[in-house]
Formats: sequence, structure tokens, C-alpha cells
Amino acid sequence: MKKFRKVLDGLTTSSPGGTIGSPSCGSAAGTPTTAPTPKEIDVQETLVSENFQLCKTVRHGFPYQPTALAFDPVQKILAVGSRTGGVRILGRPGVDCYCQHESGAAVLQLQFLINEGALVTACADDTLHLWNLRQRRPAILHSLKFNRERVTFCHLPFQSKWLYVGTERGNTHMVNIESFILSGYVIMWNKAIELSTKTHPGPVVHLSDSPKDEGKLLIGFESGTVVQWDLRCKKADFRIYYDEAIHSVSWHHEGKQFMCSHSDGSLTMWNLRNTTKPFQVTFPHGKIQRDGRKESCKPILKVEYKTSRSSEPFIVFSGGLSYDKAGRRPTLTIMHGKAITVLEMDYPIVEFMVLCETPYNNEVQEPSAVVVLLEKDLIVVDLTQSNFPVFENPYPMDIHESPVTCTAYFADCPPDIIPILYSIGAKHKKTGYSQKEWPISGGTWTLGSHTYPEIIITGHADGSIKFWDASAITLQMLYKLKTSKVFEKPKPGEGRAADLVEEDPFAVQMVSWCPQSRIFCVVGISAHVILYRFSKYDANTQIVCLDVRLQCESDDVITPSENENNPCFPEPGSHSPQPQHPASPSSGTPEGIKDSIPCLKVKDRVVRVPPGYQAELVIQLLWVDGEPPQQITTLDINSAYGLLAFGNCNGLAIVDYLQKTILLCMSTLDLYGAADPYQRLTRSPRRNRQSTSGLTELSDNQQSIDMERSKSPTSVKGPGRKLSLPTDLKTDLESRENSFSRSRSSSVSSIDRDTKEAITTLQFGESYGRKSDALPTPCLWVGTSLGVVVLIPMSIPTDQEERMEEPVTIGPSGMVLMLKGSVLRFGFLDCMGAVIQSPYETWRDLNAPEDPDRPRRRKLVHFSPSSSQDACGDGHLAVVCSERQAKVFLMPSQSCLFVHNITESSFVLRADVVSVCNSVCLACFCANGHIMTLSLPSLRPLMDVNYLPLTDMRIARTFCFTNGGQALYLSSPTEIQRITYSQEMCDNLQEMLGELFTPIETPEAQNRGFLKGFFGGNANTFDREELFGEAAAGKASRSLAQHIPGQGGMEGMKVAAGGAVGDLARARIALDERGQRLGELEERTALMMTSAETFSKHAHELMLKCKDKKWYQF
Repeated sequence: MKKFRKVLDGLTTSSPGGTIGSPSCGSAAGTPTTAPTPKEIDVQETLVSENFQLCKTVRHGFPYQPTALAFDPVQKILAVGSRTGGVRILGRPGVDCYCQHESGAAVLQLQFLINEGALVTACADDTLHLWNLRQRRPAILHSLKFNRERVTFCHLPFQSKWLYVGTERGNTHMVNIESFILSGYVIMWNKAIELSTKTHPGPVVHLSDSPKDEGKLLIGFESGTVVQWDLRCKKADFRIYYDEAIHSVSWHHEGKQFMCSHSDGSLTMWNLRNTTKPFQVTFPHGKIQRDGRKESCKPILKVEYKTSRSSEPFIVFSGGLSYDKAGRRPTLTIMHGKAITVLEMDYPIVEFMVLCETPYNNEVQEPSAVVVLLEKDLIVVDLTQSNFPVFENPYPMDIHESPVTCTAYFADCPPDIIPILYSIGAKHKKTGYSQKEWPISGGTWTLGSHTYPEIIITGHADGSIKFWDASAITLQMLYKLKTSKVFEKPKPGEGRAADLVEEDPFAVQMVSWCPQSRIFCVVGISAHVILYRFSKYDANTQIVCLDVRLQCESDDVITPSENENNPCFPEPGSHSPQPQHPASPSSGTPEGIKDSIPCLKVKDRVVRVPPGYQAELVIQLLWVDGEPPQQITTLDINSAYGLLAFGNCNGLAIVDYLQKTILLCMSTLDLYGAADPYQRLTRSPRRNRQSTSGLTELSDNQQSIDMERSKSPTSVKGPGRKLSLPTDLKTDLESRENSFSRSRSSSVSSIDRDTKEAITTLQFGESYGRKSDALPTPCLWVGTSLGVVVLIPMSIPTDQEERMEEPVTIGPSGMVLMLKGSVLRFGFLDCMGAVIQSPYETWRDLNAPEDPDRPRRRKLVHFSPSSSQDACGDGHLAVVCSERQAKVFLMPSQSCLFVHNITESSFVLRADVVSVCNSVCLACFCANGHIMTLSLPSLRPLMDVNYLPLTDMRIARTFCFTNGGQALYLSSPTEIQRITYSQEMCDNLQEMLGELFTPIETPEAQNRGFLKGFFGGNANTFDREELFGEAAAGKASRSLAQHIPGQGGMEGMKVAAGGAVGDLARARIALDERGQRLGELEERTALMMTSAETFSKHAHELMLKCKDKKWYQF
């Protein structure tokens, strides 16, 4: 606990220049200014560095770029591997785990150790890894790196300790799962095929043990060769040579026949009694042409042949369609008896797997479902019903249904909001799903004790908004809102539509939500703002539309504002943009001129709206003289005031959404009045207006954009703001970093290149517009891209009737403060250091039936700065954070108490004043990947972690902090990554995560009967250890593969065990490590002995050769 006592003085400084906290205040944390005052601030700061720790909590969404699939039929958990080395393990809802290979190599194949709580991953860097799943955060126990051969296929028989590994050279190796050491037993490709064969069979594409006899291994080579290898006798039982390349092989459970899928779209059935030719060849999708030949088909990439007691066997395969159906979507075909069902998929099939009742491959399989992993979705098909319905997916796999363009994160929401949103959203759910329970039901998860209501909001490229319940580290969709329904659909071929409408005209840029009043605002890419109110009743409504003309430059001459609600600004002839009168929502200007028309057309008729969020007001920026409106860069709404403010690179607008009027619409320059801190340079008019900034650009990068535009002032047709979606984001950030640094390299006071100044952040709140103010009044804090802070006081009628009739008056702008870099965030504290929340209106349903006894009145909740500080006197603290530095000011004296230069080499992308551990801090995310927290109000650095480099602008656009020490960002176009920077939450994370492994008894094998056991071979007596163990097979060459001990073994034991059990486990690991070192020593000794024997042999041969030679013969 640290106390800060600082004597302050701001009352003696009267000039605007004296209130500016210049960078000379100091760069060290908590560097105070030195001005005396009789007032004293006493803030007890409780946060220390030990309160902070950064770690990932959970990842939601569909695994990006999936590559592999595996299922444990006993534990009933599913694993999905990805191209970037990630592994997602899924069980029942709440059981969702993400693991990452450090190498980042693509996962080629996954193999569960069924009912053992372990998983083997084979990666593209030819490394095998063994993961321990018996802990909440899985860790790698062993790794085996192949040096000379490339791994192509792996197979682990049920209840076996030996993993079969096929390679690109056609060889098959055996790996002991327990020690992860290679056996000396190798099936070389030239031994597997006949000696007379002149060509290499190609890589191993399939390995499986015969259901009839575990001592027989079926090896499939890419070229079409199939070999059954007798592991005991070390010879081939039979060899099959087929003309077409093989993609997969699947056994009948009796082990007497198997099926192959081929590259020509055919399926071949082979009987072990006669392997000279297949006894059946079918082209499921190949029709016979007129000339009698089969039409050519695409390869069947995988086939599974599963038997059933009660019906015909199921044959499930992907691909195989004829080439002439090029426009057809990817398909999964299910052949059941004579019935052939073709299921069309929305995306290409990566992998599929038939789920069966039994883990034994020699029993009737009884398939129940098919898991299909698509490029962008995961679906499960029910095989027990004839129409093959899909299961309703309980995981949030559709975050990316339309690309995510913005996010918002709200912790500690009002408890009633989640059930209400869920009940509204449940009415619009799809039907037709399978009635059976979701088959991936493994693991255990319980609601932790440290949970509170959390909501994540995602905005999407198609204009849709999704509300997600994010409580207790889960994610479940509550409610979906489509903002495009507010607008008329543009008809194709119309001149106006062709010129004005963008690729994604409804894409969401940002959202603003007040959970208490349930008022919701959406900012769209087409320079529009939609205001929604929540109602539990449907209604007939007509949307009010306001048009705003916000397009100006410092040297433009524009007609003075005609708005009567703005009489307080001193210069009636100022260069302020002209708002349209609310009574005329559409302009009569001819369309050919493209002036005073919005980008989209709002529905102008009465529409029936369902319960939920209902649009009340649409504000659109207009085209001006053939140029499109600039995108909105920031927005804030306050339900207690009934006001909405937004800005862009041209200026600021304030709207009274209760009276549906525009209160203020003026350029940034005009906000300063006589207090402008810069000397503006004139420019040629209409030169730098066009912005190419899409959603992938940061909102405060207008300077560099304009700079680039000024180099090439060519005219651009249409809006010119093509939206770059997250799926098309550029990963090369070096050039982007350079453009950022160019725009920020010089001092903020030097603006020789450009005078365009964007509004970058806005915040309503109770504050002091001037130093002389004795009481706080409603104010709007305005921050700009040049580091300037302007305060605009307002006068709002307090009586409800007066509020709806009397105008809100806006006073002339008050103080001007300055910081380095673009202003990002405001926060307000009382003089005790507690956060002052913005006032709000409690929610009331405007569509509810009238109650004569209880008339509906607005109920406002205010948090006055002076309400809780009788001991401190009046005033409050204002926290201002820019992309370079943070400052804390005392209001109303406007004195700069503390300043901290956050970064010199980079810039802050996101900053928020958040509550952590019953206190408050400033959290920052920088472009160089650092996440920092600073104490308030002293701005002491508490945490600085180099978390992740900014590899994608998607992260910059979607990163957001929230209370409780949490944050999130879009880690890929399909996944949301949640992180915590709170030590308390890191400590409780183990309790919150689900258990992947639950102790389940392995089902017993069916009694095979005497005759089957007698004639079915000696499968039960097969001992792999006898064949593959070191005693029988010797050791593999050390140069072939390298064993790498895992880092997670000991950690996993520490988490999973404690006390004597933990000591025993640690002793066992130490014993294993000692044994491993002794083994290495033994290997070196054996190598030296071999070398000595070789030397002795060569010496003996040389002696025999020279024995009978005379001296002159040497």
C-alpha cells in the first residue's frame, strides 16, 4: 500500500497555455508537477506488481485452417489439429482446451491413446509428440524428431504400447509409447515389396492391424501396392498391385476383407482368400457413357467401412464426384445397402470420422454418427435416422459465419440481461436437428465459484451483431441482430446503387452499449449510426432518419449552421458543417450530382419489428460535392443525457436522440475557437478528402493516409472505401509500422504536412467545463488525433416534460489540454481514487402496456464527482491516455498531477481504465505486442509483458480490455482468444477449466466363442514387446530419430498430484531420467565396443593378408 500526498496548484494559472501539460512534465512514472495549493489529495493505492500475471484463459470458435481429426470412443472427446500447430480438444459443453506446438508446424495426424488420457500428434516437421491429457492444461511428455525420413502416417492399435509410423520412403518404424524410443524393428520398403518390382511403391499412406490377427500389419503404399506383413515371421503374407493410387483403406470387422479408395473415384473390395484381383470394383458416382466407358471421377480421399448388427453395413466416403459436375459443392456420401445419400457441404471436407460404439476393431462396429471436419465448420451427422439429420452444435463454431469486424467485451453485466437476451434469441433458433444427445460428451466441467455475468459482442461484415454469454469462460450465443434490415436492399443495375454501394455496405465498424439502459448503438462502414432500444414486445414502428453534412476543411467556406439549438458558439459565421433539418430525411438533390445524399436508403415505411432490439433512429453522413462521407472514427452515447456524439476526420456531431434533433455539427478546428494551440497552414481545397481507410486501418491513422493521398491526388470514383475483411488482412506489418512511425515521428506541435485532425475519442460525463465552475455539469470530453483534449459543457433540462420539449444548449468549448500522440481514452476518478461511472437511465420498455397507476417515467442514476468526497472537497481526477503517454489532471483546476510516457518506439493501440482486485488501473496494449498496466492515479508501471507481436491488423482492431483483469482479441479469423492479466484469476484458472480425462472402465471385449478363437488365429497371444523390444529387435540407429524430453511432464505431475503421491511421481520421473541417462551411457559403451571390434577385425584381416609376403613385396 502506497500513499501519495501532493500539494497542487491550478488556481493561479489563468492562461490556456498554463493548463497544458507539456511533455516537459517528465517521463518517469508518476512524475508530478510542482505547483503549491492549499488543497491536498490523499489516495491510497492498493495495487502492486504481484497482483498481475498474464496468461491465456480459453479460446473460442472454430479452429482456424484445420488439418486433422481424432476421437476417443471411450472418453468421448474429440481433437482437431491445425495448420499453425494448434490442437483443440473438445468434450461436453464447457470442456474446451487449446494446446499449441512451439514449433508452429502443421499437425498432420492425431492419435488418441484410447481411454489412457494421452494424445499423439504427428507434425509436418517430422516430429511426434505425446501429450498428457490427465491435467487441465495438457503438456508434452515426450517428443521424437525424425532426422532422415518424413512421417506420412501413424497408427496406434487399441491397448497397444507400440505406435506404427510410416514414412515417405516407404519404411515402417515402431515407437514405444511409454518411453518414446524407436525400436530396432523396421519394415523396409524393399523387403515389403517383391524383389522383382522395379519401381518404388511410394510413401506409406495406410497402416492398420488385421482385426483377425494383431500380428498381421496391413501397409498401403501410395502407388497402389498393399502388403500384409507378418510381424512374427518378418515376411509378407500377400502383396496386391493395383493400377490406381490408393488414398485410404478400411477393414471389415471380421478381418476377411477390406476396402480401398482410389484416385480414379473407385472403391475396390478385396478378399484375403484371393488377392490377385478385387472381387468388387464400384464407381459410386461414375455413370456409364454412351461409348460404354465410365466417366472420369474425382479421387475418393477417404472411405470407412462399418458393419451393423441390425442392418446392412455403412460405407461412408468423401469425394468421388464426376468431373463434369464442377459446380457441385463438396460432398459426403453414405451408402447403406442399396440406398446412396449424398450430403452437400458448405465448405471443402478436411477429414471425417465415423463414431462407433466399440473401441475394438474385431467387433461389429455399430456406427452411430459421422463427425465431418470442414474448412470452416464442424458438423456431426446422425446415422441412426434414415434422413441423416445433423446434431445441433453446442460449441460456438459460427463466430466467423460472417467475418468479424469488431468486438466489445462487458464483464460484470446486470444479472437479468443474459436470461432476457437468451429468451428472445431462442425464438429464432433453427429446427430440424437430431433429437439425440450430442455424442462428444466427454470430460467434466463445473461452474466455478469466481463467476459473474459477462457478455461479448461481435460485429460482422454483413451488418449482423451477435451477443454471446461469456460467463465462466464458456461462450454461448444469446441473440443475433441484423442491422441490414433497417435499410432498403439496393437493386442491381441502378446507377445510384452501382456507384454508392460497397462490397459490404452494412459492415459494422464499432458498437456502443449501455447494459443498464439497454440502449445499443451501431456504427457502420457506410458512415451511418443506428440507435436501438430493447423491448420484450413486438411493435409497428417507423424509423426516424437524420442526415448530417459533416464534410469540411480548414479553408472551406460553408454556409453557417441553421440549427437553432446551437446559439452559444461565439462565431455565428464559423466554418461549421451544415446539418440537414430533421424534418427532411431525404435530400431532393438530383442523384447525378451525388450531393447531400446518404450511402444507403433507410426504409421509409412502417415496419413490424419482433421483440428484442428495435431500431429507433438512423443517422447518416451525406455525400458532399461528389465526394463520399468519411468513416466515423468514434462514438459515445449517454442514456441519462439522451445524447449521442460521434466524430470523424472532419469534425464532431452531437445528436439529441430523445428529441431526434442535431444539436451540434462542426469541424474540429472550430471547436477550439481562440484556444487553438496550432498554427494552421492553408491547403489547396478539395485535395485530401478521400480516405481509403477500411476496417483494417486504425481509426487514428488519418495523417499518414492523407499524406499518401496528397502524393497522388487522383480522383476516385465511388465511395472508394472498399472494406478489407479479416480474411484478407495483410500479415506484412513492417511497411504499416513504417507508415505509423512516419506520421508520428515528429513532435505533435509540428503539423507542417497536414492540418486535418480527426476526432479519435469521446466521453460523456459529469465534469467541470471551466476552472471557475463550482459544481459539475454534463460535459463531453473530446480527444483528437493531434493529442488535443477539448471539453464541451452542456445544459440539459432536468424535468421529464421539459427534457422532451426544451432544447439542450451547448456552451462554448472550455479547456484545451495536450498530450503526445492521438488521444485514445478518458477515465474519471474521484479524489479517493475510485472510478466515477457515467450517469445512466434505468431500462424501461416503451412498448409495454400503459399502467394508469404507475406512469412510465425516466429514472436516472447519477454518480456525481462530489458525492463521495466530503473530506476532499469538490473536484475529480481525469485520466487521459494517448498512443504515447498518459496524464492525470485535477479538475476543475486542470493541473497535471502525473504524467507517464508509455512508449517512445511504438504506440498504444488500446487503453482502458479497468477495475482489478477491488481497485482500478490503466491497461494498455501496444503495437509492439506489450501489455502494460499502470497504477492510478500515480501512473506507476505495475506490469509490462511482451505478450505477442502485432502480426495482423485484425488483432489491433479487435483487442479490448474489460473489468476483472480480462481481455480478448481475434487470434484468427475464426477464433476469439481470451486472456487475463490478474494474478487472482490465474490462480483460480485451474478450478474454472474443465477436466479432459475422467476415469472410465474400458469396455470388455465380446466373447468370441471357441470356434472363432480356435480358427481365428492366435491374436490373443500376440506380444509386441517380444518382437519390438530392445531384447529382440535391438536399438534403432541414433541418427534416425532424436528423443526430446517434454517440458510438461514434471509440471503436469505437480498439478495433478500432491503429498506422498506427488513425491512418488517425482521419484518415478527422476528414476526414469536416471534410467535414460544410464541407457545413453550404455549406448555409448556399446558404440565404443562395436568400434573396437571393427578395428580388431580390420587389423586381423590386414595381418592375414600380409602374413605370407616377403619383406621386399611391401
